[in-house]
Amino acid sequence: MTPILYTYRRCPYAMRARMALQYAGIQFEYREIELRNKPQSMLDLSPKGTVPVLYVDGLVLDQSLDIMCWALKVSDPDGWNMLDENIAKTWIEKNDEVFKGLLDQYKYPNRYPQLNQVAVLADVMELMLEPMERALGSSEYLLGGRMTWVDVAIFPFIRQFSMVDQQKFELLPIPHIQKWLRRQIESKLFLSVMDKHPAWRD
Repeated sequence: MTPILYTYRRCPYAMRARMALQYAGIQFEYREIELRNKPQSMLDLSPKGTVPVLYVDGLVLDQSLDIMCWALKVSDPDGWNMLDENIAKTWIEKNDEVFKGLLDQYKYPNRYPQLNQVAVLADVMELMLEPMERALGSSEYLLGGRMTWVDVAIFPFIRQFSMVDQQKFELLPIPHIQKWLRRQIESKLFLSVMDKHPAWRD
């Protein structure tokens, strides 16, 4: 059975799942959803209603990192999984548990009128961007001289952050992140998973 992936093109969680599946050479049925009209077939598999959701041979994976892990177990041609797991966990916790919340505050200031956006940006710099800049200042990728799944897992969120105010992003003192981000955005892998698809209907 061909794996089925319920996804949303612009969702950073879905992006990293698609990139891992593409990298691993896994063919799958692409089902683009509408956030306001989610297909019942997806909700039957995963009632929480978030993407991505991968269904393969009776297995339901509805967490993006689980999908990435599954894909790399199938195939990992460039050794994305050859890394220090403790360091990887630290980066993912920093991104998914700290930076994601700050990103929402930065991207949607109208939802957080009580917050000072200058202070939010300062927190983003201190808690995420400055550690990344230091890491990328000494190596091409976050965990060393070659790409790992950690770069792919974090990249879509940095991309989303950069798009909130691209002019401001370009003026931030983070040249190594900016270079790393451009490399990811221009990569064949990323471009290959960003084609537009019509919304799936059950």
